[in-house]
Amino acid sequence: MGLKKFRPVTPTLRHTVVADYSEITRSKPVKALTERLYKTGGRDNYGHVSMRWISGGHKQRYRLIDFLRNKDGVPARVASIEYDPNRSARIALLNYFDGERRYIVAPDGLRVGEVLQSGPDAEIKAGNCLPLKNIPLGTNVHNVEMNPGRNSRVARSAGAYCQLMAKEGDYAQLRLPSGEVRKFHINCRAVVGQVGNLDHENVSAGKAGRNRWLGRNPSVRGVAMNPVDHPMGGGEGKTSGGRHPCSPWGQKAKGLKTRKRKLSDALIVRRRKS
Repeated sequence: MGLKKFRPVTPTLRHTVVADYSEITRSKPVKALTERLYKTGGRDNYGHVSMRWISGGHKQRYRLIDFLRNKDGVPARVASIEYDPNRSARIALLNYFDGERRYIVAPDGLRVGEVLQSGPDAEIKAGNCLPLKNIPLGTNVHNVEMNPGRNSRVARSAGAYCQLMAKEGDYAQLRLPSGEVRKFHINCRAVVGQVGNLDHENVSAGKAGRNRWLGRNPSVRGVAMNPVDHPMGGGEGKTSGGRHPCSPWGQKAKGLKTRKRKLSDALIVRRRKS
């Protein structure tokens, strides 16, 4: 993947940096592997705004992604690399040798025509899915399950990966994209390699309208509001709120610990902030 810049013939194009989509090999999805997405505009079933700064956006269909990768022993050929409007990563269409088709998150370096496989006996190669106990130490993985047999939850966005640090007993230690080191059961599955579309972090919208196409409204600062709308609003002239930064409902925005004690605390070896 590469990035495309433009001659600054307009103020918008001066700052616009977009993907060149050179890795995309198919423009339309397989309709049988999609379903309808309903727009809420950030409103709940009463019509009240429950999620601010959401509305509009281009019409989209959701691509059904195989996060289980439970088709063991059946090879699959990569038929195409496609754009997915619902995620930052690209997706790959797999044609299994038994006739079934599924979408997966495309890892970096995946090419059309490659053969992928899932299961404990799969080769250690980008795109193959194996249990952590069958993956060598130091390997980069993505799409990691939190619990064996459930959908993968960890490292699914563009450029994300975890590194397998150690194995001890029934648990393996992974360093997550945040820097946290956490234990996962060795029967949890993971896909070898790093998620593709690495240049996604360098994309620049260039204009507000491109964010509106994505369904994102402008986010208004609390200090710019009136006191009736936000605790930090109001004041003579431009003030910085006059109080500790908080949400519209008074919850502190800096320094307040929101994580309660959870059973998963025992699985965290090193915190991301330590």
